[in-house]
Amino acid sequence: MKSLTGTGKLVFKASGNISSPEDLDDVSDADFKLQLRISKRKLDMAVETASPKRLRQRTASQSASSSGTSRPDTPTTPLATETRRGGRSQRREWGRSQSAAGHLYESVRSGRSAIVMVVDDWLDDYKQDREEGLRELFNFVVQCCGCKGLMTREMFTSMQNADIISHLTKEFNEDSVSYPVVAGGSLGRRFREGLCEFVSQLVRRCQNSLLYDEFLFSSLVAFLTGLADSQVRAFRHTSTLLAMRLMSAVVKVAAVVYAQVQVTHRRFQLEKTKSSHQQATERLEELQNSYNELLEHQEELDSLMNAIFKGVFVHRYRDKVPEIRALCVAEMREWLRENPGAFLNDGYLKYLGWMLHDKQPGVRVQAVLSLQKLYEEQDFIGRLELFTSRFKERLLNMVLDRDSDVAEETVRLLLLIRQNMDDGLSEEECSRVYPLVFSAHRGLASVTGEFLYYVHSVCVCVFRLSAEVNRLSEGKKENRSVTFLNLLTSFFIQSKYHEHAAYLVDSLWSVAGAELRDWETMTSLLLQARGERRGLDDDEEAALIEIMISAVRQAAEATPPASRLTVKKSVSNKSRKIQNQERKRITHHFIPLLPPLLAKYSADVEKVRCLLTAPLHFDLEAYGSTGRLEKCLDLLLSEVCEVVKKHNEQRVLEACVRVLYVLCSERYTFCTRAEKAVSQLLDATIERFTAHFSDILQGSADEDDVYSAATSLKRLAIFSSSRDLTERNLFQPCFILLKTGVETREIHTELMLSALRCAMFQLLWEKMKISDNTVQTARAGLRKLEKMVGSFCAVCQSCLPLDQSDVRDQAFECLCDVLVMFGGAEPQSVSFSADETLRADMASFLLDYIFTEDDDDDDEGEDEEEMMKLGALRRRRNQLAGYCKLILYGVFDLRAATDVLKYYNKFYRDFGDIIKETLSKSKVISAVESARTVCLSLQQMFSSLGEEDQAEEMRDIRNLAKRLAMSFGINLQLIRKPLLTLHQDGIQFAVRRADDDDEGSNLRFLEILSEFSFKLVLQDRTQLLNYLRSVCGGVSSSSVMMYERSLRLGSRNTAPRSPNQTPAKKRRRTERSVNSLDNPILTSTVQPDRAAHTRRRTRSPSGSYSSDQLSGDDFLQRSVERKVLTHSSEHSEVQSQISALSLIEEDLEEEIVDYDDEDFEMSVSLPSTRHSTSFLEDLFE
Repeated sequence: MKSLTGTGKLVFKASGNISSPEDLDDVSDADFKLQLRISKRKLDMAVETASPKRLRQRTASQSASSSGTSRPDTPTTPLATETRRGGRSQRREWGRSQSAAGHLYESVRSGRSAIVMVVDDWLDDYKQDREEGLRELFNFVVQCCGCKGLMTREMFTSMQNADIISHLTKEFNEDSVSYPVVAGGSLGRRFREGLCEFVSQLVRRCQNSLLYDEFLFSSLVAFLTGLADSQVRAFRHTSTLLAMRLMSAVVKVAAVVYAQVQVTHRRFQLEKTKSSHQQATERLEELQNSYNELLEHQEELDSLMNAIFKGVFVHRYRDKVPEIRALCVAEMREWLRENPGAFLNDGYLKYLGWMLHDKQPGVRVQAVLSLQKLYEEQDFIGRLELFTSRFKERLLNMVLDRDSDVAEETVRLLLLIRQNMDDGLSEEECSRVYPLVFSAHRGLASVTGEFLYYVHSVCVCVFRLSAEVNRLSEGKKENRSVTFLNLLTSFFIQSKYHEHAAYLVDSLWSVAGAELRDWETMTSLLLQARGERRGLDDDEEAALIEIMISAVRQAAEATPPASRLTVKKSVSNKSRKIQNQERKRITHHFIPLLPPLLAKYSADVEKVRCLLTAPLHFDLEAYGSTGRLEKCLDLLLSEVCEVVKKHNEQRVLEACVRVLYVLCSERYTFCTRAEKAVSQLLDATIERFTAHFSDILQGSADEDDVYSAATSLKRLAIFSSSRDLTERNLFQPCFILLKTGVETREIHTELMLSALRCAMFQLLWEKMKISDNTVQTARAGLRKLEKMVGSFCAVCQSCLPLDQSDVRDQAFECLCDVLVMFGGAEPQSVSFSADETLRADMASFLLDYIFTEDDDDDDEGEDEEEMMKLGALRRRRNQLAGYCKLILYGVFDLRAATDVLKYYNKFYRDFGDIIKETLSKSKVISAVESARTVCLSLQQMFSSLGEEDQAEEMRDIRNLAKRLAMSFGINLQLIRKPLLTLHQDGIQFAVRRADDDDEGSNLRFLEILSEFSFKLVLQDRTQLLNYLRSVCGGVSSSSVMMYERSLRLGSRNTAPRSPNQTPAKKRRRTERSVNSLDNPILTSTVQPDRAAHTRRRTRSPSGSYSSDQLSGDDFLQRSVERKVLTHSSEHSEVQSQISALSLIEEDLEEEIVDYDDEDFEMSVSLPSTRHSTSFLEDLFE
């Protein structure tokens, strides 16, 4: 074997051209201190070690005198004891049945033997016969690659590395693409760890002797370099792992040697500065010899590291396999940290900067993690200034990376840059990171919360004073919390995400949990008057209330917001105990303070609504523990009832009803007190409604009376959603009110809306009462309830054509809910079936008010108009979903879905998900009827074609047919019967008027039907062709010919297949690939150039075809052209594979080069707002 020659040497700043102790005077003290501090732990074991050079020279001279050869032999040591001899003899006996290379591999793979002992045993064998030991090591590397071939003695002595690797590649007969390094599970992880430990221990055991013999490690590096250049992924990956770990081990030794050089130089200078009578000549000569010897060692190590870096790293850091690229970046992190004097410069840092642009997230994560380790060291900051200035913009863009893990680690890196570098990030640059506290990814949001907590310019002043504040008395510690809360509310107001306080609190919970749980300070700030010293303005009070209630929920439930829920984990007993303690603390603090807070903010809708959610997180059993807390319960009930009387906003009333419902629960001892208060409130509300009821019916009520009755009925309707009010007989007045409003058209809109909701809830409660009663009692109420349901549906049907949009929409929604509940044929229940008139009216409502296009008017107040459109769209989606539920629950026939499917393509953006789910569920109910419904919807659209723009309308119908055809799935056997039924119905419809003239013929429907032909199997194609000829007879039409071609297409050009068979095209490609390759799966060694990849993907307009845009004749013609193009493309593919075998050379530049970032896509998922699903995402456009 030939050693590695012809390789250039790396140039190091601190140790490049040093030939004498005097040359070290140019080395700065800062570099010396930095290197000495990093290598301090290595000096403990290496600085007192005897110089190995003399031992090697003595052994080499003895070997030369005895053998007469010029090649230096490795010295033998007297450390072999009797135990070692016994163990070695046992190993030799075991080796008679198994090769030594297999012994190494099995020892490392199994992990049963200590790696140090394995390395020592191999070194003993190597020292006796180094060529045989080296061959054993090479075979060990080959076995670690998963290759079944071995290197024989003849190959080792007569062949070059390239020829040996080529021979092993041909014998690489591994069946699967897996190899030991990528094996999963604990066995694979143990093997990787053992392999890396083997390399590290090998260098460590040889650092004083064999590392400098210019044979062992030079030959090993040459062999690994050849394997790393192989096209076999297993060779390339395994050898890169070994080479990179070898490089890391050598770098550690080089750092120790460099520190020894520095120490020896200092000692030499100290001895030299002594006076002549104090100098020890022998000591000075010994230091001089040691220094020269260490310089030789350093030069040899530099040559070895240079060979690995240029031979392996420079090519493999841009390998096609992302795992190999990530491996190179991860190992470079160790080089930069262990030996910064040689590697921590722009010539090496540029590789980390380039890897920030990698397309694989795993590689980008490794690059960011490597930079984190560098920025953590305060001594490295000065060397990172140029890198920071060049790649800071890239890092700021990576916080919006499509991979959340990359964005999370990038935020951590930016935090380190801000903390450890002066002027590393400006406040404007930090503001680009702050909005990520509202991200839907919890890990990214938590890291950003930490970034906000420590970096926010105003908060920094607070935290710098924290140490001083902690030295003050307990009474003055409150100032820090007050300042923090003021700053947090200011940031929340400026962020403009006022509906997402829960996300902000969850992001800051891990780092600022103590401040966010300071309930005393929060409530004291809220109860202070605005004129006082620390009083808050209106916006600050609203923000603080929302933050406080979100913190209460977080502390009581210990769960993140809804969209941040991760995998559900079991709660430990300790966590549950802490949660209960926190809930009790919240309860005892807020019980006496909640009524004053409600009294102060009872006039504000948002504030009181937010405060009313606090009792839902209390330990409500505490109200019945003492008499003092029962008084607090009476105050709370009084304040809630006052809020109900004072407000008519639906959100506030729903919050009040929710609190009262919880307080009236029978599991609490104080439920009777709460029930009494609620009954009194309901009695008063019903009394106010009935007082003006007769005047409203007669038309003599004034505006105040109508407003009082409307608000009272609205409260009753909301109470009906959670309480059974059937005993108060509210259905009859509501029905009379609705009937009068429909007849006279003079009833107030709010009254109509509240009457519809209240009457609907009354019907639902009546149904529940009947199901809970006995059979005799239920029969008595069935006839009454059936009459009530019929009357209510009739009055709702009368409301559908009204001009009042709110009443019309509410009537449609109530109809859908009532029909779902009463439309089924359940035993011992009311069964109401909608007549044809009701179905027709509801279908007309769909066409008139749901499937309508909005007018795009660009008037003033675009934001408000956009919000209104989004609200209207949300309501239309709910209405369409309600109508689809009537179909799926069997209230309407499946044929009613034709009114929905006709608009599947046109309104795909607004309602596509709802219609797709309806179509999928209908196939579960009946696949054949669902197919008939699809065909019927297309027939209805075809029948409604007008004389004008007929071609455009026909194209729209065909596009809809394509989308509907894709919904049938890929299992052709399962959809045979539905598809056959669809084609038969379509053919019958097409030939219905085939004898008439062309204007009245339906034959063109066959063009639409041909869009479903590609889903048919051969048997059904033949059957449909025969059926078409029998019904069409001698009819000659282009539509018939086109449909026939679509049916014959599969049998003429390609052999039809069953779902379980391999496609013919794919099977031919597989056979060609198997016959053309004698080696296992090969991959490109280097990523193709981005521009070249783009050119290969680009096609000329004349050469690109869409199957959706081709007719039957065009399709046959294109298929013939494809066959011609296939033969020409095969030759180009072979040429591209051959050209990919060569490595891309790279000029090592000493300056940092920025990458182009045009095609890098970034995205971040944010929580949806109440009004828009993309409101927060506008920030990142």
